[in-house]
Amino acid sequence: MRKDTKKKPDRRNAKDEKKPEQIRYTAQYKIGRSTELLEYLLIKQKEMSRNSVKGLLSQHKVLVNGKVVSQFDYPLAKDDEVKIAKNSVHTPPVKKISKGRVANKLTSRIIYEDEYFIAVNKPNGMLSVESDTDRDCAYVYIVDYLKAKDPKARPYVLHRIDKETSGVLVFAKDIKVHSMLRMHWNADVKLREYIAVIEGKLKEKTGTITSYLKENENNMVYVSDDPHGKKAITHYEVLDENEKYSLLRVTIDTGRKNQIRVQLADQGHPIVGDDKYGNGEGALHRLGLHASRLDFMNPITRKMISLNTPVPQEFQRLMNAAAKSRKK
Repeated sequence: MRKDTKKKPDRRNAKDEKKPEQIRYTAQYKIGRSTELLEYLLIKQKEMSRNSVKGLLSQHKVLVNGKVVSQFDYPLAKDDEVKIAKNSVHTPPVKKISKGRVANKLTSRIIYEDEYFIAVNKPNGMLSVESDTDRDCAYVYIVDYLKAKDPKARPYVLHRIDKETSGVLVFAKDIKVHSMLRMHWNADVKLREYIAVIEGKLKEKTGTITSYLKENENNMVYVSDDPHGKKAITHYEVLDENEKYSLLRVTIDTGRKNQIRVQLADQGHPIVGDDKYGNGEGALHRLGLHASRLDFMNPITRKMISLNTPVPQEFQRLMNAAAKSRKK
């Protein structure tokens, strides 16, 4: 009898792996304007003394965008998320290569950096900024990277892309630049381009989808006829197609939550692998959406910055495989 050569799972390694720490929060805030952390907490935590609020920081109970912060004068920018944990939060030590350098999931994926900005090619499956249930996010890794070079440095969140979406993600390195760009985001951002793999074939090979989007109590975005919803404008162009799938170049005039996913699903052509707005078909083993390009104006220098990332190879492999299957 032939022996079963199938490898058994390594239970020892699986056992050694620590699950992400589950955090319970006592308060959560979204910053409305630039300020400093301690002063902000003193205003929000009126029932606490100054020393007690300082204790929250020194006991590692305060998180900004998912990163534990103990610095009293830590600068906060508009749209930062501040959370207070019930218990102290312990973060894994940063792996340093040498002075001023760290190794983490994003250091090898940095596509651009200057004195004002840092941009990465975010992998699919990683949040831009942490959530209540997932702390594995781009923001935390970029904080560690910048602080290894300058302890006072921090990134500022300019925009977000969905956890399931890969591609260009940019952070500001200066609070003034962040404020200026966020204030004139739609004017200074000249191009937001995505590559998408969708189910089926579109009748019109180029077009514009304009609709109003609303969100229900389950955080599901949907298309509505109600003009009180958020207006969303999406342009598309078919780059390749076969009987099963189409490869699209998509540009957006508005950056609404799940905009591209919702509008294409409403057209009857959900993005491949979308288990939220589509059928979740797993031919790609991921969501078929990639933020391929972002062009924006530096508000200080007034020079255009154009950031590009290559289309994931698995997108084209899927298109080629489906085409070959059709010819057989």
